[in-house]
Amino acid sequence: MSKPPFLALPAGVREYRLVTARGEFAVHDTGGPGETGGVAVLLPGFTGSKEDFIGLLEPLARAGFRAVAVDGRGQFATGGQADEGTYAQVELARDVHAVVAAVAGRSPGGVHLLGHSLGGLIARAAVLEDAAPFASLTLVSSGPAAVSPSQQQRVRMLLGALETMSMAAIWEVMRELDQSVGSAGQAPYSRREVEQTSGAMEEFLRRRWLSNVPGQLAATGRQLLAEPDRVAELAALALPIHVVSGAEDDAWPVEWLDGMAGRLDARRTVVAGTGHSPNAERPRETARAVVDFWLSLRPG
Repeated sequence: MSKPPFLALPAGVREYRLVTARGEFAVHDTGGPGETGGVAVLLPGFTGSKEDFIGLLEPLARAGFRAVAVDGRGQFATGGQADEGTYAQVELARDVHAVVAAVAGRSPGGVHLLGHSLGGLIARAAVLEDAAPFASLTLVSSGPAAVSPSQQQRVRMLLGALETMSMAAIWEVMRELDQSVGSAGQAPYSRREVEQTSGAMEEFLRRRWLSNVPGQLAATGRQLLAEPDRVAELAALALPIHVVSGAEDDAWPVEWLDGMAGRLDARRTVVAGTGHSPNAERPRETARAVVDFWLSLRPG
């Protein structure tokens, strides 16, 4: 489970509900239309939220980009229905297109799309449905297919718990374990790390967990277990791609991400000293790598 580096929004960042053709989505937004650097939409991972990108917002805005971090359907402040069918990957991909249309209009090739972990799988699905609205795709700690066997075990544990326990009861179990049973697709944190977390941060993590729709967690958890390898489809698109990860990753091992980047002929960045969530663990270094990639795509 990713832990944001801090919770206070940087100066100039707005938190609001973005109105789209597919409903309202909770967002953090660094600025209005007309930014010269372009627009970026940021999608969080499994059990995560828009706050996982909070450390990226200031450096992205300083580089001239409008960044919009989104709670997906059923995640944290966006909320959603109980029906698991609402969270089929194709539906979540269509949500991405609705957010992009609301943020940047329908100008072809205008938006840099970035997805972390599960968010990367959803971003990939959105691009494969229609790549026209996107200038690039950045996959942060998001691999070629289903998660690793060890993470699959954790996901199955969570799916079993969701069938028999309340969200509050699962949270208490997660806090008591050395590693979170609900951390598949996110960097786990230990009990010691939780105890060292400030009261405000711990309350946020608890509130975020309890706000997730169980049906969304169940549906997307099954996606992490069954995601097919769609790298060849993605490679066939004429779209610049950037694969970013930490130096270690148990959800998708680093060598898997290296191989995927090679198959995609993508730019590859490893953020030293980080695990599954470089965007939260070393946000300035991660932002620098992302900005360098986006700026390299500008004419001249």
